[in-house]
Amino acid sequence: MSTPGTPSLPALRQLSPSLWVTGQITETDLPAIAEAGFSTLICNRPDGEDPGQPGHLAIAQAAERLGLGFAFLPVVGGGIGAAEAQAFAALLAAAPGPVLAYCRSGQRCTVLWDLSQAGP
Repeated sequence: MSTPGTPSLPALRQLSPSLWVTGQITETDLPAIAEAGFSTLICNRPDGEDPGQPGHLAIAQAAERLGLGFAFLPVVGGGIGAAEAQAFAALLAAAPGPVLAYCRSGQRCTVLWDLSQAGP
């Protein structure tokens, strides 16, 4: 895998050996994401959160054309709890890695991962 965070990729933050997070991506980011070696994308951002935000279906379809897996687990910043963390953990466990999760800034993805690692 290429080093994430190269100029052709959005700013990425590595949380584990197989998980990186970032802010909102677009369809034009996907070739560089695929070239960097990511296998799966997880979208943690609800559609329509901001005007002009790309919907998850457009990104999912473009990702699939490039051979990337895609999962949609929309969460609202103040509404992340144990159920959402467990769902995120299940997605990570089932997803071929490396995984790139995204939301508006990467913060919700980070919180989901932190909570998923906290245990019962």
